[in-house]
Amino acid sequence: MKRIVLTGGGTAGHVSPNQALIPLLLEEGWEIHYIGTKAGIERSLIEPMQGVTYHAVSSGKLRRYFDLKNFTDPFRVIAGMFQSFAIIRKLKPSIVFSKGGFVSVPVVIGGWLCGVPVVMHESDITPGLANKLCKPFSKAVCTTFPECTKLLGAKGVQTGTPLRAQIFSGDRAKGLALAGFDGSKPVLMMIGGSLGAQTVNSVLRESLPLLTAKYDVLHVCGKGNLAPDLEGTPGYRQFEYLSAELPDAFACADIVLSRAGSNSLSELMALKKPALLIPYHSGRGDQVLNANSLKARGLAHVMIQSDMNAQSLPKAIDALWEDRELLVQRLSALDDADGTQAVLEQIHKHAKK
Repeated sequence: MKRIVLTGGGTAGHVSPNQALIPLLLEEGWEIHYIGTKAGIERSLIEPMQGVTYHAVSSGKLRRYFDLKNFTDPFRVIAGMFQSFAIIRKLKPSIVFSKGGFVSVPVVIGGWLCGVPVVMHESDITPGLANKLCKPFSKAVCTTFPECTKLLGAKGVQTGTPLRAQIFSGDRAKGLALAGFDGSKPVLMMIGGSLGAQTVNSVLRESLPLLTAKYDVLHVCGKGNLAPDLEGTPGYRQFEYLSAELPDAFACADIVLSRAGSNSLSELMALKKPALLIPYHSGRGDQVLNANSLKARGLAHVMIQSDMNAQSLPKAIDALWEDRELLVQRLSALDDADGTQAVLEQIHKHAKK
């Protein structure tokens, strides 16, 4: 029996690529174990999955800013390393695959101490702090962006991001029915992501009188962000969150307004959706770098949040609509944007025989 340990957590973006790999690993006959934190998002997403055994360990957040927890969290990481070492020594897996996030640090080091090969994945254009710390203990680091592959040197392998198969199963007619649109107008889909979506939500809603004259607007606004006063607005349909219906929503979308998280970008590229990206400017600035990489390659339009208002946003959406055929052409010419198979190849290559 082939045995693999997966890790990654802290945000859904550090978990969803593992969720994409799990069904295929099970098909190949792997016994799958997942090491995450006791209360992280990874536990709620992974523990219910059939065929996966979840192990909880201690971990601490790695911060680039001052916080009193910076004095205690290193001890949590060390405790997690010993816990991971004990779990991995007992399991004797063929390989550890890490998607990053702070939980991955004790797991990767624990795997390395046990002599187990480690393969990692970095979704963003620059390696995150956890992956920088883990790189010396890995055999290879799979990447989404060519710029990141170069930064990682000999260990960097451009693979793309593993994407869940369901995302490709959407039906346009079902998506239109879900939103209550008749298909007579192009569909603009806005998908916010969890980071700072409120600003984009607010400007999009201010822009509705101009936008709904030309487009039907399908708005995935995030948990707690519904606007009750806009319910029933012609040409506008809002959802807090879409799960099983998300592929149908994507299938009916002609153009997309989105943040620039790396997993969202991978999905948009794989689905060949023309997009206007409004990157969220976090401390690390990875969304800005991600968006500018796509812009430089002619694969998306980008608007800086400070330039966005109820007059400029509709103009930018119209420019995207005018450019949509060229963008689809360029996106269609890409190598497969779904990195699932390429990442599996790296796992097969480095696993202990």
